[in-house]
Amino acid sequence: MGTAGRPNPLAFLDDELAALRERHLYRPLRVMSSAQGPIVSIDDRRVVTLSSNDYLGLTHHPRMRRAAIEAVEHFGAGSGAVRTIAGTMTLHEQLEAELATFKHTEAVLTFQSGFAANTGVIPTITGETDLIVSDELNHASIIDGMRLSKAARKVFRHADVDALREVLRQARDEGRDGQGAPYRLVLVVTDGVFSMDGDIAPLAGIVAAAEEFGAAVMVDDAHASGVLGDQGRGSVNHFGLDGRVAIQVGTLSKAVGVLGGYVAGSSSLREILTQRARPFLFSTSHPPAVAAACLEAIRIMQEEPALHERLWANTRRFKAELARLGFDTGTSETPITPVILGDPELTIRFSGRLFDEGVFATAVVFPTVALDRARIRTIVTAAHTDELLDRALAAFDAVGRELGVIAG
Repeated sequence: MGTAGRPNPLAFLDDELAALRERHLYRPLRVMSSAQGPIVSIDDRRVVTLSSNDYLGLTHHPRMRRAAIEAVEHFGAGSGAVRTIAGTMTLHEQLEAELATFKHTEAVLTFQSGFAANTGVIPTITGETDLIVSDELNHASIIDGMRLSKAARKVFRHADVDALREVLRQARDEGRDGQGAPYRLVLVVTDGVFSMDGDIAPLAGIVAAAEEFGAAVMVDDAHASGVLGDQGRGSVNHFGLDGRVAIQVGTLSKAVGVLGGYVAGSSSLREILTQRARPFLFSTSHPPAVAAACLEAIRIMQEEPALHERLWANTRRFKAELARLGFDTGTSETPITPVILGDPELTIRFSGRLFDEGVFATAVVFPTVALDRARIRTIVTAAHTDELLDRALAAFDAVGRELGVIAG
């Protein structure tokens, strides 16, 4: 019963939570009491973390801290309005101009998050006479952006260019009415790096297929920004496809180390988003400290190449050692390295035992991944030292043998 004996209309939520716990799918929040970094304080313990998206270690970079503090002192704590009323500051426009140059595109528009960017751009540029073609493992924000659109949708097998080409051929031949009436726009959407498996989309083949059938390509580069490409410019640059991808979505919350997302493309794309993208129109703009720190991060990525080099050296070493120990790391090609265990209960136990051993590595279970594909998701960063990686690998070795995942 609810307050004063009244029925509680949300009582069913307790049953749903109980069901999650019974199926070992409930995930409690871990609370940090320290700054982000390779070692963090969680539940009154100092542990090596392999769960942060802070690829380059920029969250605690002294230049970033200084930029944020100076912005607060000069511009205040908040922007005070949405961008279209009184919330566009010189910092916002400066960040967008430097991002556009960095991404080799005409223009950029920033959003409050990468999720907001995807749910803003997709329904803004697609409608009833269009078709969206999506990789089956695309991020939830892409899926939600598609749901907000009135466009027809088709899904192709993960990273399968031949399957994509067949969908595009069928779309061209049958049209939007089954009688050959052409779609106004066919938009092919893919992640650049897939966040759960760490594999890279076959962008060269995807772009070639799209060009063959007159489609446009949109790439969500959340986990490629700062990781792939020259100075971290992303997967499009990584494959030498600058100028051939219509829309690039990126995040400012992972390798950039702060908060937000952005859409990079043509000037007309930016302008239509400022007029119609609902997350942009109805959300207060980034606080000055956020915009200033993001701007500084773009400069650091270009001026301190050792961070990028260290990230990849750590990645190669960590992957090789996990493989040598006998763990299944799937198809990962990036710093996202899943340790695939399969069973959700075993995976949650494994994560808990790692924490006991001083390593924070998150269990990822259904519905984020398939029921039989539960995994420990790890990300090494440029901030991890060899000694910290050794500690993490020793914990994986000990727990893997204890739980019978690898040979004892």
